[in-house]
Amino acid sequence: MISSQRLDATFAALADPTRRAILARLASAIPKHLKVLEHAGLISRGRDAQRRPCRLEAKPLADATEWLERYRQFWEARFEHLDALLDEMKNKGKKRVRKKR
Repeated sequence: MISSQRLDATFAALADPTRRAILARLASAIPKHLKVLEHAGLISRGRDAQRRPCRLEAKPLADATEWLERYRQFWEARFEHLDALLDEMKNKGKKRVRKKR
């Protein structure tokens, strides 16, 4: 049996048009996004009577992490090289200033 307090809270929440609009938007947006996630293999959906439970699939996220890691290493090496070059240029500039004095 549904508790009276819970039913009161539900109707109080639904009394506000903004909250009803939020519920309507969620109800229409979520299935669309779930389909995209499922198509990408990021989630899998099951069926349990009236429920449609979703499960996070880690493999595609691991693949994306591996792919991103290669680029992180590449750019990190480039930035280290740039830092060294800037330090070298800065040191050459300091030497010129000292010689002029």
